[in-house]
Amino acid sequence: MKKLIAALMLLLAGTAALLYLSPAALLTSIQLLERQRAGLSLKQISVGDLSIHYYEGGPSSAQTILMVHGFAANKDNWLRFARHLSQDYRVIALDLPGFGASDKPAGSYDVGTQTERLASVIDALGIAQLNLIGNSMGGHISALYAARYPEKVLTLALLDNAGITSSQSSELLQRLQRGDPNPLVVKNPEDFQHLLDFIFVQPPYLPESLKGYFAEQAIANSAHYDQVFAHLVGRYIPLEPELPKIQAPTLIIWGAEDRVLHVSSIEVMQPLLRKPHVVILPDTGHAPMIERPELTAHHYRAFLQAAQN
Repeated sequence: MKKLIAALMLLLAGTAALLYLSPAALLTSIQLLERQRAGLSLKQISVGDLSIHYYEGGPSSAQTILMVHGFAANKDNWLRFARHLSQDYRVIALDLPGFGASDKPAGSYDVGTQTERLASVIDALGIAQLNLIGNSMGGHISALYAARYPEKVLTLALLDNAGITSSQSSELLQRLQRGDPNPLVVKNPEDFQHLLDFIFVQPPYLPESLKGYFAEQAIANSAHYDQVFAHLVGRYIPLEPELPKIQAPTLIIWGAEDRVLHVSSIEVMQPLLRKPHVVILPDTGHAPMIERPELTAHHYRAFLQAAQN
């Protein structure tokens, strides 16, 4: 027994050392824990010649919620939000083509192209109808999908979505118009902390080792993200003509302190939607599902329940 206890202690010490020395191992462990808490499993599907990675969980017979992340992000953005929904809904959070673990195809990453790639993923997953939710660029894509495929969308939720010319310019737009570097693309280690401060009012806690690891990954992808951002801007599709085509009840959630996309976008969107519902979260930045996952999920669940009645 003593030998067994000693062996277990040695194993635990070795595991702790590995996690301390290896940020990649630490991240993998955190992702596993967060997936388990959310009731999600890691899956992969081939869509044409693309490999798409996603999380899935919840009752297979329940309504589907499909979650679409924003620019330079991935499916992990939804983990803490999804844990409040997966008991009652089939939840899917995917890596869009070009992001996360999914393939990075050659060609365009404009919103129109990504919308059709999303449509192909939805068809490959065999989803007849769904509740669609997207953040930032993912909200732009989700809104365009709902306009192009209204028969597929039961409800739409847009979290600080792109695609709208707001009455007040955001800080991001002002910086880009001045010719300043894009704060959403990390080019050196210091940029990553600046990115966190820019996206969030209260950035989520990250160990320093993980901050460094995330910074390294972001720097490695910076050229790709520059290309994607150039496609989004150069082949821009405005949502204003598309919103009246959306048939589904639509929830707009916006962080009041969003520096990326100004909250005044809501003033433009609300009159164009058939069935809008608006929630503005105080002291919240560009990604409410990360910064305030429980509160954001509370508003979203109430919206879904109201839409079903």
